[in-house]
Amino acid sequence: MSDDRTERLRVLKTYKLFVGGKFPRSESGRVYEVTTATSAAGAAGKDRWLANAPLSSRKDARDAVVAARKAFGGWSGATAYNRGQILYRVAEMLEGRRGQFAREVGDAEGLGKSKAAAVVDAAIDRWVWYAGWSDKVAQIAGAANPVAGPYFNLSTPEPTGVVAVLAPQESSFLGLVSVIAPAIVTGNTTVVVASERTPLPALSLGEVLATSDLPGGVVNILSGRTAEIATPLAAHQDVNAIDLAGADAELARSLEEAAADNLKRVLRPQPVDWSADPGTARLLAFLETKTVWHPMGV
Repeated sequence: MSDDRTERLRVLKTYKLFVGGKFPRSESGRVYEVTTATSAAGAAGKDRWLANAPLSSRKDARDAVVAARKAFGGWSGATAYNRGQILYRVAEMLEGRRGQFAREVGDAEGLGKSKAAAVVDAAIDRWVWYAGWSDKVAQIAGAANPVAGPYFNLSTPEPTGVVAVLAPQESSFLGLVSVIAPAIVTGNTTVVVASERTPLPALSLGEVLATSDLPGGVVNILSGRTAEIATPLAAHQDVNAIDLAGADAELARSLEEAAADNLKRVLRPQPVDWSADPGTARLLAFLETKTVWHPMGV
């Protein structure tokens, strides 16, 4: 087909929230500009517009919690093997979109093509690593306890519930994966607040999750001003735990105070090298231990 046009109209991507397995716009209708200057550290003078990201409201946060709570029963009740298979499917879909994520991570973090691709590869590997823990974590977190008397005493780990996760501000993708995967592989559901400065990889991750057999509501992704979204989440009575990885010291203190009202489990922010071996700390952070005493037959 001949065409005398020398240029075509580029179709720009509209980034949306990911809530309950769907892609709504923010309830407020607001957006904010994401540019290379606001994303990449030290990118002053290179203010290139990347996209408009949704500016989530308090209602968006509440809607995400409702979706996460609705999904919790089915997700926590699924077999560990099934959860692992679904997480592995996520990694498969990420592998097929490496190029897109490499571009977004490069823009977000000011990285060259090879370094951005290496970060994406590390994030996919990290996701697979956590997927492999799905049917093994009970063996390291549970036990058959020796007790005096004619009883069996068994301890087993159970998911905490709905976890609010503040994604790391600087590590737009590897850090993001490193806080989401350990929370959901053990049966929790999450409300994720994307990095305020670098939200685009997180919003694109929602598109991958939607096509990866992950039930709607297991992961919900919001973008916007971290403090505006995190404050109602910390005070929400139906949120069971909060990961403050993306909060600065001042915000973390105020969120801890709000979280105390319903005795939320709080994972405090600390310096983390997201490229290092993650260990099992985050894997175990949002588990509760159930101990059962059972009479032994005489």
